[in-house]
Amino acid sequence: MDRKGFLQAGLGAVLLAATGIANAADYPAAKEGNFVLRDYRFQNGQVLPELRIHYRTVGNPAGEPVLVLHGTTGSGASQLTPAFAGELFGAGQALDAGRYFIILPDAIGTGGSTKPSDGLRMKFPQYNYDDMVDAQYRLVTEGLGIKHLRLVMGNSMGGMQTWIWAQKYPGFMDVAVPMASTPGPMSGRNWMLRRLLVESIKADPAWNNGNYTQQPPSLRLASVFFGTATSGGNYSYFKAGPNHEKADAALDARLKADFPGDANDHIYQWASSRDYNPSPGLEKITATLVAINSADDERNPPELGVLDREIKRVKNGRIYLIPASDQTLGHGTTGQARFYKQELEQVLKAAPRLD
Repeated sequence: MDRKGFLQAGLGAVLLAATGIANAADYPAAKEGNFVLRDYRFQNGQVLPELRIHYRTVGNPAGEPVLVLHGTTGSGASQLTPAFAGELFGAGQALDAGRYFIILPDAIGTGGSTKPSDGLRMKFPQYNYDDMVDAQYRLVTEGLGIKHLRLVMGNSMGGMQTWIWAQKYPGFMDVAVPMASTPGPMSGRNWMLRRLLVESIKADPAWNNGNYTQQPPSLRLASVFFGTATSGGNYSYFKAGPNHEKADAALDARLKADFPGDANDHIYQWASSRDYNPSPGLEKITATLVAINSADDERNPPELGVLDREIKRVKNGRIYLIPASDQTLGHGTTGQARFYKQELEQVLKAAPRLD
């Protein structure tokens, strides 16, 4: 159904509950919908009779379309935070929902989209980022009837998918803003720790080859271990735990916090990055591209020089690097839009329209 149909019928959309996820007074409440792809064929040849892509939208469907992509284990809802949407979607802000039609899909295997925990468990197709991007493109074009996007932006996994979008569909968007990511192959500590997370879950007898009745204890522990090792920032952790007593208290709070994830879903989500590598197609990118990273990003350390080297191959590409400080959060910094909202506003004002 196209955007006109979406506006008239609503696709059965419902307003998000007024929770702490977002302040509905700051921007229009999100609406939800599902787009179903029949006999979906994955990159590896596996076929699923029905693939459901769940999504949220914010703003007027007649506005300029913008696609916002979430990180690993997240969903479109995870972008509706005061620190992100509250800084970008309000009246007069960079992505003012009165001007833009903001689309927030749940990637394959996450949120309300089809995922292993729906029933197939470890028999679910082995999807990758290319599958996720393909399904997003079909949602945008076939599901919502959109022919051109003003902007594609994403954080972490969403940032990596933005690199894929920009080269796979050149000319389909005017601006691409990949954040907390680099356009090189999954490698180094980033991949090693992802693999260790997956293998830690699988090594737990309670996992039972994916046929558990309760979530295996390793899921929470491995996830907290991974998150602590790869996101948060040195300054931030030192500030929270300047001695072992306070560091223990901060860690205990993480270990005791609610953890709604599913072990099989997490295995698939982290493993899906295994063959990520947009490097061969960077010269295809025609959109204005601004890569936003933080200087203290643990997963994409700037000292490796990957982004500095590869951005030279992007015709209209440049880097916006957020300096590390006691206010940044390492890999998690780009979840705080206050660090780059002015930069985003400026690039949207200046970037030419390619449609």
